Amino acid sequence: MKIFRTHFIFLLSIGLLLVSCQSPQVSQGNITVSIKADGQTQPLDLPAGSTVGDALAAADITTGNLDKITPPVYAILSDGDAIQIVRVREEFETEDVVIPFEHQVVRNESLPEGEIRLIQPGSNGKQEITYRRVYEDGVETTKSVVKTVILQDAVPEIMMVGVQAAFAPLQIPGKLAYLAGGNAWLMEGSTSNRRPLVTTGDLDGRIFALSPDGSLLLFTRKSKKPADQEINTLWVVSTDGKTAPISLGAANIVHFAAWVPSAHFSVAYSTVEPRAQAPGWQANNNLFIMRVGLGGTPFKPRELIETNFGGAYGWWGTTFAYSPGGSLLAYIRPDGIGLVNLEDGSLHPLLDITPLQTRSDWAWLPGLSWGADGRTLYFVTHAPPPSLVNPEDSPYFDLSAASLASAATVDLAQQTGMFAYPSASREQEIEAEKSYRVAFLQAIFPAQSETSRYRVVVMDRDGSNRQVVFPPKDSPGLDPQTPVWAPQAVQGQMGDFLALVYQGNLWLVDTGNAQSWQVTGDGLISRIVWK
Repeated sequence: MKIFRTHFIFLLSIGLLLVSCQSPQVSQGNITVSIKADGQTQPLDLPAGSTVGDALAAADITTGNLDKITPPVYAILSDGDAIQIVRVREEFETEDVVIPFEHQVVRNESLPEGEIRLIQPGSNGKQEITYRRVYEDGVETTKSVVKTVILQDAVPEIMMVGVQAAFAPLQIPGKLAYLAGGNAWLMEGSTSNRRPLVTTGDLDGRIFALSPDGSLLLFTRKSKKPADQEINTLWVVSTDGKTAPISLGAANIVHFAAWVPSAHFSVAYSTVEPRAQAPGWQANNNLFIMRVGLGGTPFKPRELIETNFGGAYGWWGTTFAYSPGGSLLAYIRPDGIGLVNLEDGSLHPLLDITPLQTRSDWAWLPGLSWGADGRTLYFVTHAPPPSLVNPEDSPYFDLSAASLASAATVDLAQQTGMFAYPSASREQEIEAEKSYRVAFLQAIFPAQSETSRYRVVVMDRDGSNRQVVFPPKDSPGLDPQTPVWAPQAVQGQMGDFLALVYQGNLWLVDTGNAQSWQVTGDGLISRIVWK
């Protein structure tokens, strides 16, 4: 009996334990919800605790990725809730849109007053616009532009209007070419005798040079490609006005391109690689020589200097300068000048120059000019600082000369400014001795020469007889530029003419008595070359 009782108690304990381990059973009721979709409302009975996703599955309703579901699919429903589905779809469509061309008017004194000449016909551009349309339950709710592609750029219409010239004509020697409003013009014989050479309106002014005999003009045009792909292209045109410009097949010319004086119709040029970041290029510091046939037909160029590092601030670039006879070629870098071996392209340094720390996206290149004797170099040097500061931060610049015959270097003018740009005249016989004069720019505020305006100074080749010749006293200074000497003397003038750009106009200055004449008045001129 005792054993039976013990066994009974044991079984009862096991049974109670098993009962305690089971989850409590809760009876679940149903809820009623409604689903509104596709213009219909559908009632639906669901177990309590169901989500919106469960309801859609039970009703066999599928939704798209863009459809709007309220409440969201993860929400737990309560009795009487309403589910709303808004069907959303998107459509993409493209449309070709015309880009109207602009109308530009250029005033020019070379045309008779009131005469109008079409320089460049305008043409509309075209762009492709892609729209995104969004529809909710079949009703368009938004329309937005998602992409625009320019299929064809618009070309502006350029009309040239003649205006009355208010300045008396002057007799001039040789051929004087000038760049005005992106177009190339030529004066010959007289300042009143002007005719267009290139009227495309896209000359960028980086290169603008007449051949030694004045028969061809070398120039660069802005590229039609994006600037980070191609900056410009190199062209040539005959100054007789009888032929159209010819492309030389070279591109990205920023610092240097010039006619080779010693070769018959040969061009030397240096290139850069376009970049999206400032300054817009990485210099190659190279040099090519290209022969140009009669009429401007280019031949395959020869690489004289391969792409190289270029010294301090070499990313900015190297420029070059031929001696008057073309037998010597100088190179100019931010940290020095030297000579190029014209046989193998090797570089031979002559003078080290302390580079300027601009703390910006540009570098300073010393201005340099050959003397008419072909044995003297006139150049700007970075002068020592006035106090114990970094020499590269010095605000002062001097004009110096170096003789290749004696290897001597002398300072000719102090604190001229960084943009002194010396320029030597033609060689002439003065008192039974061959001589020439040198023009340079003098900064009005030498310690701030980067932003200062300048005055033109003329001196003898040894630095003596220095005289300010332009602009007239108490007049504003002129912007940095290289003064351009007349190729020959003019009868009745005391000294050779000097051509300058002042306030956008061409001025001629008699360097013998500093008398000056304004030649143009439209304010569009940016470059001058005279042969």
